[in-house]
Amino acid sequence: MTVGIFANPFKEKSPEVILKLLSLFKERGVKVKLHSQGAALVGLAGEEDFAEGVDLVIALGGDGTMLEAIHRVNGVLPPIAGINIGTLGFLTTCQDDSIEAFIDCWAKGEHQVVERSMLQVEMTSEDGKEHTFNALNEVVLVRGETGRLVSLEARVDGELLNHYRADGLILSTPTGSTAYSLSAGGPLIGPRAKVFAITPICPHSLNNRSLVVDDDSIVEFLPSAGKDEPLLFNADGREMLRLDQRSMIRVQKAKNSLLLVRMPEHSFYETLRKKLHWHPG
Repeated sequence: MTVGIFANPFKEKSPEVILKLLSLFKERGVKVKLHSQGAALVGLAGEEDFAEGVDLVIALGGDGTMLEAIHRVNGVLPPIAGINIGTLGFLTTCQDDSIEAFIDCWAKGEHQVVERSMLQVEMTSEDGKEHTFNALNEVVLVRGETGRLVSLEARVDGELLNHYRADGLILSTPTGSTAYSLSAGGPLIGPRAKVFAITPICPHSLNNRSLVVDDDSIVEFLPSAGKDEPLLFNADGREMLRLDQRSMIRVQKAKNSLLLVRMPEHSFYETLRKKLHWHPG
């Protein structure tokens, strides 16, 4: 068995947790591949292709680190587990004080693997270049440096949905419904629901609300004709790209799903109650 480890280098506890994982896996005869930036924290040699040929990827940090690890695997999607040494943990598998219990559970095959849908995004940037992205949480279009509202046209399966005048638009997966979309007033969505949510960010009209569509839909966004407000695009909060009147964003469900490792007792709804401080009843 082989495990790949990706660590957030800005978390104070990362070196300590890396060394603990190395020790625990060595005791169990499991080979470990460290990503270069994590390996440097503990004075070891690392590998950029840390996820190639592994049975499990472990991300040390919070939800942001999990997203970064997913984008570093170069199209290879082995099961991924998160150990939370960050501030948020909707995606993570366990806290850092439960590492040994998690490893024992995984080694015995008692863990669960759940599928989370991802987005495939095709877009044209301001310079005319074609880009393709995968995203777990969301695709975001936001206003640029001027602070002016942007005008956007949205289509679903080729049919006009709406002309939005807003700070931007978010298209999120069920996984992303607890991220930026939630902050923008979008709906919380159960992780097994086969839908996407389209949510305007601070729309000019109060009549504009989130819309939930089937995840077999093809959703397209483009700047409204005759409008030249600065407009930026990103997927899962990564690289910002500028858009212009020639730009088109086309989003659909990706062919491959993310395989997320869970402990047997994990409950999405319990996590919601804890993270959102809902009354326990």
